[in-house]
Amino acid sequence: MAIIVTGASGLLGSALVEALRAEGREVVRLVRREPREAGEAYWQPREQVIDLAALEGAEGVVHLAGASIGDRRWSEAYKRELVASRVEGTRVLVDALRQVEERPRVLLSASGVDFYGDTGDRVIDESAGRGEGFLAGLCAAWEGEAERAAEAGVRTAFARTGLVLSRRGGALGRMLPIFRMGLGAPLGSGKQYWSWISVDDWVGAALHVLKNQDVEGPVNFTSPSPVTNAEFTRTLGKTLRRSTMPIAVPGFALSAGLGEFAREALLPGHRVLPAKLTASGYRFAHTSIGEALSAVL
Repeated sequence: MAIIVTGASGLLGSALVEALRAEGREVVRLVRREPREAGEAYWQPREQVIDLAALEGAEGVVHLAGASIGDRRWSEAYKRELVASRVEGTRVLVDALRQVEERPRVLLSASGVDFYGDTGDRVIDESAGRGEGFLAGLCAAWEGEAERAAEAGVRTAFARTGLVLSRRGGALGRMLPIFRMGLGAPLGSGKQYWSWISVDDWVGAALHVLKNQDVEGPVNFTSPSPVTNAEFTRTLGKTLRRSTMPIAVPGFALSAGLGEFAREALLPGHRVLPAKLTASGYRFAHTSIGEALSAVL
């Protein structure tokens, strides 16, 4: 019985596929081009096309597909793309899951800690409600489409993911050239909390959720030790053996340069704890930001 993965070529998807295959699991990657090998199947969510045969009798589905949040400045057109790639793509996938006779046992669908909005220095877990802002609304709509799988009897979990630490890309990958030049600096006040997770722990948590039948609903994919942006900056500079700038980049400058992305993704605080992962017995490989950065770099 296969595990189906969308977004399998991305940072998280490629790491997860590698781990699943290392365990001897069969993996089928949903791709938007003509399949080239046995472990691929076709889907094109924009055209509402998906290979139902690939889903029939699958053990589980991990849904990670979606346009990148931080690759470009947000225009209104790109914001629509962010929504469509997540909400409409999830709708097509779940519609297909509901059609097959032997449905997968579990759906793990991506989401983000942005669901909670700006929580300041308040400690929160999965019991917290939705916050305000574009990204909070996007996460809520994204999860709402995935929830329809649960209504059809598929155990469904939402991976509310924080900042993923990996040298291969993602947010940390975009920071590294700046920090290596000695130009890293706190952003805004620097007091906003960043909830992070190493890529190894993200993969470990995903495997844990797939295997643990008691885990469902929102699951915070974050370490138990969120840190302020200022602490993150200091630790990353120390790990790279580079100095960091003594003066923070003002919030207004970030907003002027990066627009709504800065106001939604860089300046808000998320002090999020992984209560469900901890309660269900997941053991983190990396619990301190220094240890995690040293491991991934």
